[in-house]
Amino acid sequence: MEATLLGTAGPAGLPVPDCPCAACALATGDGGRAPSAVLVDDVVLLDLTPGVALAAARAGHSLAGLRLVLLSHPHDGPPVEIPAGLPAPARVPDGQRLTLITGHKVRALAMDAPGTGYGVESPAGLRLLYLPPGCAPAGLAEGAGEPPYDLVLLDAVGRPDALARLRAAGAVTGTTDVVALHIGHDAPPQPELGRRLAAYGARAVPDGTTLTAGDYHEVPDVPRRTLVTGGARSGKSAEAERRLAAFPEVVYVATGGTREGDTEWAERVARHRERRPAGWRTLETRDLVPLLADASGPPLLVDCLALWLTHVLDEEGAWDDAAWRAGAARRVRARVDELVTAWRATRRTAVAVTNEVGAGVVPATASGRRFRDELGVLNAAIASESEHVLLTVSGLPFPLR
Repeated sequence: MEATLLGTAGPAGLPVPDCPCAACALATGDGGRAPSAVLVDDVVLLDLTPGVALAAARAGHSLAGLRLVLLSHPHDGPPVEIPAGLPAPARVPDGQRLTLITGHKVRALAMDAPGTGYGVESPAGLRLLYLPPGCAPAGLAEGAGEPPYDLVLLDAVGRPDALARLRAAGAVTGTTDVVALHIGHDAPPQPELGRRLAAYGARAVPDGTTLTAGDYHEVPDVPRRTLVTGGARSGKSAEAERRLAAFPEVVYVATGGTREGDTEWAERVARHRERRPAGWRTLETRDLVPLLADASGPPLLVDCLALWLTHVLDEEGAWDDAAWRAGAARRVRARVDELVTAWRATRRTAVAVTNEVGAGVVPATASGRRFRDELGVLNAAIASESEHVLLTVSGLPFPLR
């Protein structure tokens, strides 16, 4: 089964007409994309978009043999004229199944937002899933026991949780080719788009690309250990969360704890909780070594190492100069070494967040300089044992390794 992507952008295309944003300004040449539409085996057209016949011709295909034109979502762009000779476009009710004279089978799938998804099966039994923008499948339990899809086309940038749901249901496995559609001006430009999708186990391709269901396309595995560092409000926590957004389960390890009477801290914690996917579990602990040693658990997101170190310095009484010289320094460094050893040996997928504090002014106090120095040592040691290291600056991630 072949799927030709006649367009890969959101309903308004990319760049969006008359939009002055930076993303649209950068979407020139190969970065430009037409609204998403997919031609399956020259028999089924998923979504009718402006200029679809011309897009098919440019890709070396004709719409003359179309048997079915399916609509998945309302279009926000200009009115679409139906090319002469095409079947009347239709939106199939959720759950309805169609069998074409060509042997292709189509099923309409319910979504958790306005729109209709479609599963298409070829006469040879290959399976394709197409989801509309901003949507994830609803009622996945109904499909329990079905084989996984060979090719999945979805809004991976806007709804990575849709991919997590499909993985949890067994509809997406390690051999499923996952390709992003409905790419809009809220998505980062390349090469960051490719890096973000790779973290989801997905990829993006140019308009006009023909995909063959069942062909395996290797996507870089999510690194086992990732360190995300950056300054205050640099976007490091949000970036760390994006790295695991397509996993069905994640343990979010919050090392900051609670601070009685500190309403501003409580508001920070609440904001972090609200943006986490519903399937994630929050664990408030600073006991990281046993978690890293448990190879059977889901991925870990540790936020953050700076707060972990603060707690260690508190416990060891290491802020006092005399205590530091009397043995606190040795105890702190032993606990840091223990954590680094556990990080090196872990078999879990883990992402850790930390603060980059060495680029500012020299702290005025000895305790402040101590914290800066010890956090720098900890960060360097964790980075040396990480496959992937990111620095976030003004919300933009820069790969260091």
